[in-house]
Amino acid sequence: MKLHWLSARAGILSLCLAWFAASPAAADEPVPVPAPAVATAAAPAGADGKSLDGDVQSLKKEVLDLNKDLFVLEEELLFPANTQVAVFLSLDVGTFFQLDSVQLRVDNKEVSNYLYTEREVDALNRGGVHRLYLGNLKVGKHELIAFFTGQGPHERDYKRGAKITFEKGVGAKYVELKISDRESREQPEFAIKEWE
Repeated sequence: MKLHWLSARAGILSLCLAWFAASPAAADEPVPVPAPAVATAAAPAGADGKSLDGDVQSLKKEVLDLNKDLFVLEEELLFPANTQVAVFLSLDVGTFFQLDSVQLRVDNKEVSNYLYTEREVDALNRGGVHRLYLGNLKVGKHELIAFFTGQGPHERDYKRGAKITFEKGVGAKYVELKISDRESREQPEFAIKEWE
């Protein structure tokens, strides 16, 4: 109900904004103003234009605020907290692996295939975390498989996978794909862990 009300209000505000933009005052054409019945101090010449500009700016701000509210409501409707699953990727590498792409499968269905730019990999190496997937899953057991592609030791092409079976309960579920260097074996390590 609230979503319909917000949509209707955003539509009305958009129409008002379009009307103000198309009005002669918005095009800087003179607007006839009736003379006051009693002589008063002269108002500045552009006072009406400034108040109209203020009204237009106020309407624009209100439309933007309503659009933000609509986006939040849409997110809540599409990804309710009780069925939501989010998968994040983090890196702690440098020597043994350079990430190129990640493919993600949930219950044997491909849900994400992401090719990273050099800039994104740099951000991940500096401690960033990337939300690779956000979706809905029913309560129960699910299997998540991730395939990592990049350059491994000695600049060779490298493709590895990691798999986890997890239990989705009521409430949001968060899973992290973590790539790290394993010094003892001089190899990268790929791990999947659930956040509590």
